[in-house]
Amino acid sequence: MTAGSGACIPGGSGIAVIPVAGIGEVSPGEDLGLLIARNADVRAGDVVVVTQKIVSKAEGRLVEIDPDEPGAKARLVEGEAERVLRKRGDLMITETRQGFVCANAGIDLSNVPLGLAALLPLDPDLSARRILDRLRDILDLGPDRPLGVIVSDTFGRTWRRGVTDVAIGCAGIAGVVDLRGSPDALGRELVATEVCVADEIAGAAELVMGKDLSVPVALVRGIDARWFRRSSVRDEVIRDPREDLFR
Repeated sequence: MTAGSGACIPGGSGIAVIPVAGIGEVSPGEDLGLLIARNADVRAGDVVVVTQKIVSKAEGRLVEIDPDEPGAKARLVEGEAERVLRKRGDLMITETRQGFVCANAGIDLSNVPLGLAALLPLDPDLSARRILDRLRDILDLGPDRPLGVIVSDTFGRTWRRGVTDVAIGCAGIAGVVDLRGSPDALGRELVATEVCVADEIAGAAELVMGKDLSVPVALVRGIDARWFRRSSVRDEVIRDPREDLFR
């Protein structure tokens, strides 16, 4: 479900992106909501962006892999992928069980101990909802006080070089804001504009988290209050294959 017609992107008010230090190494079974609450000044109206890596670690989505065995990663990727779409050398473009089209089934060998690989969370939307519910409980936030959680991961983009963080799971904050039917700056009706605000928030958070800073959580503050609602990356952001011109 997306926000209805008439929703708008705010301008001029500004947002703040705040890195959360002190999280440290995360172990399987870790209570991420409690860990975040202890290290961050989370407030109503914030969006808490959490990297996939610590979610996968907390959920025990780590597997052993022999870094010296040729073909070990390829076998792991093929085992995690719903299907392989393209392959060139060691690179595979895959469709994952979660519905993502990404490199190597989202399997990551960085920022994990040698000999281990991090797999994607089984259900990133559910992961985000669990963290959100835990934070709301710890902070004693009533239903009228908004809060959002995004699980982010680093993806490449078709036809563009470089990587950026995107939302692979969300809860409490819109995945997509639908501007169709609302006027543009000149009063003309928008007919095709849907904004993936979850990806935009994830990308903004990555600017303070980085790839080598050991900052796996950030707060994004100042988000339009109308964007806080029940949400899902799977339902809102993942394009239906029937609408896909390239698969």
